[in-house]
Amino acid sequence: MFNFKLALRVLMRSPLVTGIAILSLGLGIGANSAIFSVFNEILLKPLPVAEADRLVNLANPGPKSGSTSCGDAGPCSSVFSIPMFRDLEKQQTSFTGIAAHSSFGANFAFKGQSEGGDAVYVSGSYFPVLGLTPALGRLLGPADDELSAASAVVLSHRYWQMRFAGDPRVLNETLIVNGQPFTIVGVAPETFTGTTIGSRPLVFVPIVRAEQLDPGRKVLDNRRAYWIYLFARLKPGVDINGATAAINQPYHSIIQQVEAPLQKGMSAPTLERFKAKSIEVTPGRRGQSSTPGEAFAPLIILLVVTFVVLLSACANIANLLLAKAVGRAGEMAVRLSIGAARRQLIAQLLGESVLLAVFGGLFGIAVAKWTIAAVAALLPPDAADAMTFSLDGRVILFMTAITVGTGLLFGVFPALHGTRPNLATTLKGQAGQPGGSRSARRFRTVLATTQITLSMALLAISGLFLKSLINVNKVDLGLRTDNIVGFGIAPQLNGYTPERAKQIYEQVENELARIPGVTNVAAGMVPLLSGSNWGTNVSVEGFAAGPDTDMHSSFNQVSPEFFKTLAIGMRVGRDFTKEDTMGTPKVAIVNEAFARKFNLGTNPVGKRMEQGNSGKLDMEIVGLVKDAKYSEVKEEVPPVFFTPYRQTERVGFIRFYVATSGPTDAVIGAIRPMMTRIDPTLPVGNLRTLAEQTKNNVFQDRLVSTLASVFAGLATLLAAIGLYGVMAYTVAQRTREFGLRMALGADGSMIRRGVMRQVAIMTVVGCVLGLTLAIVTGIYAKALLFEMSGVDPAVLVASTVVLAIVAAISGFIPAHRASRVDPMLALRYE
Repeated sequence: MFNFKLALRVLMRSPLVTGIAILSLGLGIGANSAIFSVFNEILLKPLPVAEADRLVNLANPGPKSGSTSCGDAGPCSSVFSIPMFRDLEKQQTSFTGIAAHSSFGANFAFKGQSEGGDAVYVSGSYFPVLGLTPALGRLLGPADDELSAASAVVLSHRYWQMRFAGDPRVLNETLIVNGQPFTIVGVAPETFTGTTIGSRPLVFVPIVRAEQLDPGRKVLDNRRAYWIYLFARLKPGVDINGATAAINQPYHSIIQQVEAPLQKGMSAPTLERFKAKSIEVTPGRRGQSSTPGEAFAPLIILLVVTFVVLLSACANIANLLLAKAVGRAGEMAVRLSIGAARRQLIAQLLGESVLLAVFGGLFGIAVAKWTIAAVAALLPPDAADAMTFSLDGRVILFMTAITVGTGLLFGVFPALHGTRPNLATTLKGQAGQPGGSRSARRFRTVLATTQITLSMALLAISGLFLKSLINVNKVDLGLRTDNIVGFGIAPQLNGYTPERAKQIYEQVENELARIPGVTNVAAGMVPLLSGSNWGTNVSVEGFAAGPDTDMHSSFNQVSPEFFKTLAIGMRVGRDFTKEDTMGTPKVAIVNEAFARKFNLGTNPVGKRMEQGNSGKLDMEIVGLVKDAKYSEVKEEVPPVFFTPYRQTERVGFIRFYVATSGPTDAVIGAIRPMMTRIDPTLPVGNLRTLAEQTKNNVFQDRLVSTLASVFAGLATLLAAIGLYGVMAYTVAQRTREFGLRMALGADGSMIRRGVMRQVAIMTVVGCVLGLTLAIVTGIYAKALLFEMSGVDPAVLVASTVVLAIVAAISGFIPAHRASRVDPMLALRYE
């Protein structure tokens, strides 16, 4: 029978030791719970909808001839056209319904106040397929899929609370979305934040309004415009295999009879692959997102790292309880001698261990919150805002399980060992320790060696990620990031005409140039180092292209002095000027990667090109610039051609880059007031330095490296404490032996060498095993490392040296104490 009051008194007898144990456990439990919270949010947590297990995602990988647009909901291989969606919706037989969605950026205006944010186009079947009930009003339905219907919009619950203070009178009010009026008809449920992990749309808009909100975009009837994601709900009794076979019957018919004849410029083999492609049906309980696939490996590594920290903490506390068992040997012997059952004593000792773990778990709640806050701080602002890492029911259940599990894990051996003393010798006081001390010593040695093994592995792994991060930071970007401020505006989303938008851009450029400390101002349509990438097929003079030749290139529309502001070197030719406007001959500047891909040599100036393959070649190349990192820091520089944005009829959004002569804070502080003076209804987006944007681009590397290093350091500290504890206890147990040896002529150095020899053996064994584990893990994690293999000799050697030094320091103190034993004092106990 467990006696709670007795267990509490036992823990309180040694408050320092108990406090250290609680601190160690709290760190281990809290770190595990925090990383599991992230793991749960990204990889486990289902959509908050009824019967989420019946949701499935649809994808149609294979050749796609036409325009393709994809986003965070998944790869471009997953997107469909609207006409294909409508056909499948009518002809499918295995689903209760198919839904379509696609996210987009928007400006929202309500009663004169404007702001920017994310929105999502949804089909009329979106909310019915999910089976959601509105928090207020109604949700979008099939009637909203008709162009003749009134323009309706549904607010997210979060936006309703933030922007409208949860006022129910917002129903039937008008919200301006991208300059177009929409009637607010309802509010989504509080727990629902969309079907894409990492995205929190503010509003839901009928998908039939896509062309209305983005004039010039023809996507509703275009079978070669792939841009929407599809998911569905299985009918009762239908499984994924059956649904896959059923949906592919109408799909293959549509492909063969309707879409194949529309494909132009495909070679015969590619056309055959187009005709043979099929729809893939996969589980959709988590929604649709590319985030889980990208985050899986890093999260697994962080979970393993934090679990190792917890194991190290458990090993230390198991050693601590074994040491305390010596002091309680008399108590256990008395209880057994007066009739107590051994199982009762084991239950009491295990209860004390679990109670200690519970205290550690309570402290771990605070540690988990701190760790979650640290993870959020390492994420880009947009990602941190779109994710909610909380200690929900699933995380609390996990926390409870590991708390009880660790209490049993580190308590079971000390409980078994401490309840089998030699009654005769213990009661006579002739032995200072319980029976079976040899097995206890072996167990403590194994624990310490295991800690060294795990710490060695963690040090090596964290070293790999640190070196990878160093490699990332040393990448030659080919452009300037220091003292550069960037921000974006999107006049088109406010309904501005193309002419008015260009006037705004011109005015902003002029006003920015007048800010004190600004040395250069430039603008570009595609934000640099943000993961954004616009591309198109091109035709280039002198480059022969076959049916399947890759003619794709990234492109950007920029202002004069774009390259000068960002310090991207001009190889040959000229920069754009303000005279490069509508009505003047079209010009382009290409980068070195573009010149290499299309065999333009070192001086492509004067060659002609075009977007598409009409044969006009209506654009002259006037310059060649050096390669500079474009959308991703870690990826190769893609082929890019640049055109003057003033030569484009419609430029809906622009990102400005402002070079400063000194610190950027004053310029950042002046930009929003300046924009308010120019146009108070025009939101400023992503106002940050280019250096900050670059860090955000590689946040995963920084996150994994930082957390892995902190946890590896913590595990190494725990291993050092464990090794010190084992050796100190061993020295205390062998005091008489050392005294006798010194009385017989051994000197202090011999005793010290003997103790350090034991330390060396444990360290060598631990390092060898740890290095093996690190090499295996490094090979697994190779895909996450940048410009290095999973086996790096320098990192392995450095990790070994660090751990050897830590082990030597931890062992030297007990060894030195053993060498100073007074032989007469030690022999007095014989």
